[in-house]
Amino acid sequence: MQKYPLYTIGHGNRKVDDFLNLLKEVGVLYLIDVRSQPYSKFNPQYNQSDLKLLLENNGITYVFMGDSIGGRPKDISCYDTEGKVNYEIVKNRLFFKEGIERLKTAYNKNIPLVIMCSESKPCECHRSKLIGRVLSLEDIPMKHIDEKGKLKDQITVINELNKGVAEFNLFGEPENRTSRKVYL
Repeated sequence: MQKYPLYTIGHGNRKVDDFLNLLKEVGVLYLIDVRSQPYSKFNPQYNQSDLKLLLENNGITYVFMGDSIGGRPKDISCYDTEGKVNYEIVKNRLFFKEGIERLKTAYNKNIPLVIMCSESKPCECHRSKLIGRVLSLEDIPMKHIDEKGKLKDQITVINELNKGVAEFNLFGEPENRTSRKVYL
């Protein structure tokens, strides 16, 4: 039996109907919200309570995981002196590892899910830069629904992020473009 990849999406400024149609197209049953703060000042229709109700009314279960695999952890040791998140530190924290284990379990059980954040462009979000990178090392395929509603795999998104010329990945490790284990 073919396994579902782990899908990702950013709500961005999408209309709710367009957002729901994209989720239905890929057949997800669970939405994993990885926003550290599950609300949107500019798009209140994506605030946690409204989103949860909308999803439940459409047969999709809402799960909040922004506290474990969100892009802005509460742990202040995950930030550099300029206040920027250091993904190298985050990926080694217990809370993050536990969140990744939950995603791996869902993948191994072949549960169709989508990981959601606010950024509509996957190359601008921790869905690809952090979560996707870590899961690719576990040979777990990710399909990112981009800002135009098109599917992109992890390698495509990372190549866009790096413009195809980076010598090192985001974790400071030498880039190995021939290894599928680095990007899936």
